[in-house]
Amino acid sequence: MKTTSRRSAIIKFGALIAGAGAASQLVGSELDERISLPEYLGIPGPVNRPLTAIVIGAGNRGNVYAGYALKYPDELKIVGVAEPVTHKNERFAKAHNIPDENRFPSWEFVFQREKFADAVIITTPDNLHYGPAMAALPLGYDMICEKVVAQTWRQCNDILNSAVKYQSIVAVCHVLRYTPYFRKLKELCSSGVFGDILSIQHTEPVEHIHMSHSFVRGPWRNSKESNPMILSKSCHDTDILRWLVDKPCTKVSSFGKLSLFRKENAPAGSPLRCSDGCPAENQCPYSALKIYERDKTYLGHLNLETGTEAEIHEKLKTTRYGICVYKQDNDVVDHQVCNFEFDGGTTVAFSMEAMTPYGGRRTRIMGTKGHAYGDETDLEYFDFLTRKSTKWNVNQADITSGHGGGDYGLVHDFIRASIAKDPALLTSTIQASMESHLMGFMAEKSRLNGGKMMEVKL
Repeated sequence: MKTTSRRSAIIKFGALIAGAGAASQLVGSELDERISLPEYLGIPGPVNRPLTAIVIGAGNRGNVYAGYALKYPDELKIVGVAEPVTHKNERFAKAHNIPDENRFPSWEFVFQREKFADAVIITTPDNLHYGPAMAALPLGYDMICEKVVAQTWRQCNDILNSAVKYQSIVAVCHVLRYTPYFRKLKELCSSGVFGDILSIQHTEPVEHIHMSHSFVRGPWRNSKESNPMILSKSCHDTDILRWLVDKPCTKVSSFGKLSLFRKENAPAGSPLRCSDGCPAENQCPYSALKIYERDKTYLGHLNLETGTEAEIHEKLKTTRYGICVYKQDNDVVDHQVCNFEFDGGTTVAFSMEAMTPYGGRRTRIMGTKGHAYGDETDLEYFDFLTRKSTKWNVNQADITSGHGGGDYGLVHDFIRASIAKDPALLTSTIQASMESHLMGFMAEKSRLNGGKMMEVKL
């Protein structure tokens, strides 16, 4: 598709990239001293019927979004599931009372049937988004698609073009847009209190154990199997930054590398697996025995059926989660910086940092009239004229789901957008997600080319 036709398609089926619409409008525009916002700020009130959906991939994220149906059965009903792991399929089907004829061992079988739901929720691994998405849209399904949309820019465009062709509502799981914290930050940016936004400093601290689990041992460790780190982890951040600035990104440069989790850094005499008598096990913060057996954390990806200590130990002896972090096939970076320039001259410095003891994004906004700093819990705005600080704390909001309330916030707005067939009721449409994905693809291209400046052109 040519650039002009792609832009016209985006304009027609949702506000151009910015994702402006009813779902992004907050109650009032005046600053107050509380984040006294409800969790869900899309179109209010009940729906006239439950939206029906099929979940493709009954892992962690599939269960999270489907959990909305268990809490709000008048709004969402899960009527089918595709999941190759037998006990996950059975557990999910039992939780949602799904009949056997609507249970499938793989996504391909779902689309051999005539359409039997309003929507599909695609929560498969990154490399299995494209196939089910391209099969679902021609059949008339609306769709929630876990980020990253796909593994290449061409595949992302294929899904966009199909969504436009079949007039489908496609939500991308940029769940941070739906949190009270980031909605308050967006409200500040849209209210004019900053004057002109000159620059933003934004940091994503991944947390070192999370890094070792998800991006060294886990599903997102290898860019060929999933995506580069700037996309698989930080497309949330490129999306939020594009949303806050609300102008097209024009240029990007990036540096970063994989420094720690490399074979040459393995302790002397260490075996392949932590359970095979590693002499450094007691001194290693990334010991699989410590993380999974003793601390019993990050067990979700181990595909446990019973959760017994014996089963956990067996998984560490037979799966990649028991392999030394320095002897994996991982290739994604453990630190990366990106510089973005936006139309009008706003500059953004973004840093993804694996080696931290904490999570929670840090954001600092510098404007001509004021300054703000926040860490996903506390947010403070300082007015240059009055010299007054105004503070908010996210705990003053009603949070009932993961990602600071964003998981259920996304589903809430998607239900209403799908039933009304109105993409303006949803901020994170695929149309709104394209440019922030392109920012990530171009940042990775820049990194692989020694930090060379790249233009960002839709």
